Amino acid sequence: MTTPTSHALDQAISLQMTAPNRFGGHCDETYLNMVGPFGGMTAATLLNAALLHPERLGDPVSLTVNFAGPVGLGDFEIEATPLRTNRSTQHWLLLLRQNGEVMTSATAFFASRRETWSEQAAECPPAPAVDELPRMERNERAWFRHYDMRYISGMFKPGEAEETHDSLLWVRDEPPRPLDFAALTAIGDIFAPRIFSRRQRFTPAGTVCMTHYFHASLDDLQRTGSDFLLGQAGASRYHHNYADQIAHLWAADGTLLLTSTQVAYFKE
Repeated sequence: MTTPTSHALDQAISLQMTAPNRFGGHCDETYLNMVGPFGGMTAATLLNAALLHPERLGDPVSLTVNFAGPVGLGDFEIEATPLRTNRSTQHWLLLLRQNGEVMTSATAFFASRRETWSEQAAECPPAPAVDELPRMERNERAWFRHYDMRYISGMFKPGEAEETHDSLLWVRDEPPRPLDFAALTAIGDIFAPRIFSRRQRFTPAGTVCMTHYFHASLDDLQRTGSDFLLGQAGASRYHHNYADQIAHLWAADGTLLLTSTQVAYFKE
């Protein structure tokens, strides 16, 4: 369960239960992006409805968010319905509505994890120390101010940076905040659309569908604390107005915490 604090992230995802399976929230300009709020914050808010629900079982294993339309400034309602609960698993339907219209939908899968054989097949990429890298300073979007990003490669910098599909950076909340599932959800979407890095020029683009796979346990989150995460993102193909993205978030000790996939539209 997320505990409300004065941190901007906690204020942004704050919800009040108004009826069975219903939560009320408010969107302001704190995490504003090009059209509506930063998508990672919308995803974190939807997940928070399940995290706060009195019938919640276990912790999130996956979350799929469909961005049907931009969330506007003002009040909204989230319908959080546990569709099926088994002994150790739970499936959720999450709907965010404004003015009676569904703006974002999501499904989530929760489970009570058990100790089993474990192996991490993916290797954490090598990276210089955080304090060797400058913080990215950008002011054109409100949500940038709430993250400390230290790019190693693949920064979107028109006319100056190399064209590439891939990005690698250190990132954490600003000011620092202990990592939990909501914060991890939001950070999983901090990467610019891959077409920005590939062409190194602004292109109208936005995420349509995003799926997070949570590898992190509560112990992993607590061990990470408010430390930086290493984020890596790449793409497979840009075609007929849509492109994919595959991203990973690693703890500083090399533990894989999150795998994310998404599809984004783009225009010429």
